[in-house]
Amino acid sequence: MKIQALMLVAMLLTGCGTVQTVVLSDKSATEQLKTKKTYCGAVPRIYSGVTYDLCMLHAEKPEDVDAFSHNNASFGLLVDAAASGILDTLLLPYTIYKQQADGGIVVN
Repeated sequence: MKIQALMLVAMLLTGCGTVQTVVLSDKSATEQLKTKKTYCGAVPRIYSGVTYDLCMLHAEKPEDVDAFSHNNASFGLLVDAAASGILDTLLLPYTIYKQQADGGIVVN
């Protein structure tokens, strides 16, 4: 049961905006943002998970998406943005350091 719970948590965290921008490489975050055709040119490292989620929320949507479609992930992104806000706050000292040392994550 413990292993299954850990696997579930790991699967949920891989889609988290904070994990995408802080834990994984900058290249993977920029590729995801480009693939989804977001309008973001850069993502600051401070509260990067929330910014990443908002960029994904405002990405181009396919023509066949409607409010009742399973492809519409707006609610999931809002929930993830709230969770990312909590994680970003906990990681704030590290992300401030990374912002000073490396600057933001440039998407273009």
